[in-house]
Amino acid sequence: MSNQEITIIVVIAVVAVLLLLWFFMQQRRSRALRDSFGDEYDRTLETRGNRGDAEADLLHRQDRVSKLDIRPLTASERDRFALEWKETKAIFVDSPIEAVSRADRLLTQIMHTRGFPMSDFEHRHADLTVDHTDTAKHYLAGHEIADRASDATTEELRRAINHYETLFADMTNEVTEIDERREPTARDLDGDGYIDGESERSTADRARRDVNDDIAPRAPTRPVDSGDVTTPRS
Repeated sequence: MSNQEITIIVVIAVVAVLLLLWFFMQQRRSRALRDSFGDEYDRTLETRGNRGDAEADLLHRQDRVSKLDIRPLTASERDRFALEWKETKAIFVDSPIEAVSRADRLLTQIMHTRGFPMSDFEHRHADLTVDHTDTAKHYLAGHEIADRASDATTEELRRAINHYETLFADMTNEVTEIDERREPTARDLDGDGYIDGESERSTADRARRDVNDDIAPRAPTRPVDSGDVTTPRS
């Protein structure tokens, strides 16, 4: 066998190995994306029309969301939104269309507060699918009904509220341990009753006041009788 033939065989073998490796990596990526996105993987595949574009879309979502500063609600924010949600559900009996519209706006506000961008619905839903895949489909289903609320039946509007409530519960079930918006109080910090640095300053201030009190002239306890004072002779 000539050197040229050996070279050709080696090149073919290397190409075959590289192709197998590429195929293996593609399969592995596909499985990881399917496991991560669940039903959203199939929905995106159907929308995009081919696997390559669909997976590129999903990977782009993951990359975009990884750069967002998404955080849990504070306790005060959660309490405020819980009250608004309760009020929203209360108006459903008399005005189901308004209740659904209000629920949609409230969820948008909650997502924005947590750090999701204020973009159109498609982008908000896409961002939500990255870490909240199961509830993202409820957001989609509820929004589809909200878009045609004027033509929807009362039962459909009720389903929209139920879909939105699933997302609301997911968006508000976690809160930060410390309310970051609360102003620190004097006893929050060092255990000495003062905010950082205040203890030393207050101690110094008190010391200066004590010294000033000691050296300040005292008022006489009784008036001085000028007649008792004699002027020494020179």
